[in-house]
Amino acid sequence: MNPLTEYPDGICAIDSGYVRPKLDAIHLMIEKGRAAIIDTGTNHSIPTVLDTLEKKGIGRDAVDYVILTHVHLDHAGGAGQLMAALPNARLVVHPRGARHMIDPTQLIAGTIAVYGAQETERTHGNILPVPKERVLVANDGDSIDLASRTLVFYDTPGHARHHNCIFDVSSNSLFTGDMFGLSYRELDCDGRAFVFPATTPIQFDPLAFHASINRLMALSPAAAYLTHYGRVTDLPRLASDLLRLVDAHAMLADAIPKGAPESVAMPILREGVAHLVASEASMQPWGVSANEALALMEMDIELNAQGLFAWISSRSKQ
Repeated sequence: MNPLTEYPDGICAIDSGYVRPKLDAIHLMIEKGRAAIIDTGTNHSIPTVLDTLEKKGIGRDAVDYVILTHVHLDHAGGAGQLMAALPNARLVVHPRGARHMIDPTQLIAGTIAVYGAQETERTHGNILPVPKERVLVANDGDSIDLASRTLVFYDTPGHARHHNCIFDVSSNSLFTGDMFGLSYRELDCDGRAFVFPATTPIQFDPLAFHASINRLMALSPAAAYLTHYGRVTDLPRLASDLLRLVDAHAMLADAIPKGAPESVAMPILREGVAHLVASEASMQPWGVSANEALALMEMDIELNAQGLFAWISSRSKQ
């Protein structure tokens, strides 16, 4: 399988190879012979990234930035290994995420709590730290230049409190990590894309989600590049669907009886998220049947349910 999808404006998606094809994208931006890499996939993704640079005639010393939308390991797990291979690159990351890249101990522990130790080791490998002096913190409104191309950072909580979206001024496009949800290419129908929110543990916040999406849409972007997966357009329609589904997820969580234990809440939440997937597949319609959508998004259903339970639990402690 060709891991590359070419887009306009010197941008391409590299399939990270995480879990299955076309699940997890690493975006490469090239401008006047200089390059930036947005999200890294896992350690297992790094040989493919380096091979892509070689095929495109970009020396490793010509990569100026490795940019993380956030530090969940399917986006950032390979950052340490990739940075070790790119002598001139700076790692650009949200202020809440920087310390986890410098010392990934807590990040690894959090991932083990969700996936288990064996699965974390299998899918992510040995997570390497990034030297502090090579880390550049990107606060809200900060910008960097790739050659003559300006990238602006927007602090966008809702999926995670350590999430930045990046606005590429020259192409009028966004790199949205998980903030613009999941848009798998298998769901496309007659060239029309669809989205579904990612409420992955542990920092889902529907009010912040709404504020972040509304802020991004105020930029009137022409396209968004999603880690899961690739370029989408027709953003006003997709944003409307995304926020409707965020609210539907929040309603599922609100319906759980207060104080319900995980053993009671999680089956209800799984069933509720699965029903949302099947309903969208039938109503939109997606490019796959409801049963095919449920199989395709089995992992996402579980993670979304876990994220909703984490949200319920955090509110009960307030």
